[in-house]
Amino acid sequence: MKNTRFLNIFIVVFFLTALSCTSNSNDPEFLNKVEGRYLYTADEVVEVHSKDNILLMNWRGANDIAPSKLNDDTFYVKEMNAKIQFLTNPEDQNLYLIFLPKDSKDSIEFIHKKLETNEKTPNEYLENHEFDKALDGYLAIKAKDSMSPLLDYWYFDRKGRKYLENDSLEVAMKIFEMNAKLHPKVSNVYVRLGRTYLKSKDTVNALTNYKKALIYDSGNRRLKERIEKLENKEVEKSN
Repeated sequence: MKNTRFLNIFIVVFFLTALSCTSNSNDPEFLNKVEGRYLYTADEVVEVHSKDNILLMNWRGANDIAPSKLNDDTFYVKEMNAKIQFLTNPEDQNLYLIFLPKDSKDSIEFIHKKLETNEKTPNEYLENHEFDKALDGYLAIKAKDSMSPLLDYWYFDRKGRKYLENDSLEVAMKIFEMNAKLHPKVSNVYVRLGRTYLKSKDTVNALTNYKKALIYDSGNRRLKERIEKLENKEVEKSN
């Protein structure tokens, strides 16, 4: 009798475990469609992948997050405290990761687009030294939100200085040039460019940038002295 009871309990537990494992299982065709990288913020992604037909996500350093499947279309992500779906935007026909509004009266917003296979965020382009694409991405961010923390002047300045100090002058110059286009009225960015050109033994462009810096910091005596010294050197060269 006892054995039969334990056997029955084992069967029930086994059945419930199997049921919980299969309840999160997804159609392979669905998984193939939704797997990829989605733009979470302007410079941050959510990676969607799968294992054994279970939907998984990588987000903000957490790997293999397993959303709870509520039905064939809807999942609950505990780490985000949100219900999500994957829907095609009728306006651009792109697939989006949708965060369902907590209030059913609110409309769905198509914000988190699935990226193309080789598409990157601006910071990923920057890290990959694809500077033109990085700049395009950051300018697009600036057009939408000029106060975005992703455009922080000092972030690019620190990154450029790191390359400058390691004598990677071409990379440093590209980063400072990008910073100048994002922050054209900041005197210090032209000082950085001037220093980089000077280190590259290009006095003419160094002078040009130091003079630009002076436009936005006209009372900088140290900068004026630096310009004067360089101009005197150029005069000596021409004599």
